[in-house]
Amino acid sequence: MAEIKLATEARTEFGKGAARRIRRAHQVPGVVYGHGAEPVHITLPGHDLLLALRTPNVLIGLEIDGKDALVIPKAVQRNPLRGDIEHVDLLTVKRGEKVDVEVAVQVEGALAPGSNLLEYVMNTLRVQAEATNIPESVTVSVQGMDAGQSVFAKDIPLPTGSVLVDDPEAVVLSVVTAQAEPSEEDGEGEEA
Repeated sequence: MAEIKLATEARTEFGKGAARRIRRAHQVPGVVYGHGAEPVHITLPGHDLLLALRTPNVLIGLEIDGKDALVIPKAVQRNPLRGDIEHVDLLTVKRGEKVDVEVAVQVEGALAPGSNLLEYVMNTLRVQAEATNIPESVTVSVQGMDAGQSVFAKDIPLPTGSVLVDDPEAVVLSVVTAQAEPSEEDGEGEEA
């Protein structure tokens, strides 16, 4: 996974008023924490951060007060109406360090013929991977699966270097039979 560099500034003003001024300047307030260090409050460029966060579990390189820091997003708060980023929490990581992250589950293949539906019980899997080698997603084949069959977390192949953190017996995908719509003839027969 490529590292994205973002320009940052340390901030000393806190509270709603200061956060609103930062957002009006098209920037995003954030905090960097981890490894037992004191949290550092920063300001990030809004548009660049928005583009960076399009990649799941993105690795971001920051320069804070002359020191380089490698971080991953831990929590992102968005405006519920506009969708812009209001605040971001970033976790400091080191190269070679293992981190727990959620990766998207993607499906390939076609179900067995018939009126079967694929139900996602879990959209993501929690895995442990090296900070510089976090997978974007995991792919599982549902080719030929029929109603009543399930895919468990332990059945999903993980990329090299990744370890499953979720319960191995957790159901991730399940194939169910589609419910048939009752016809008008069925309803009339019951009334008679």
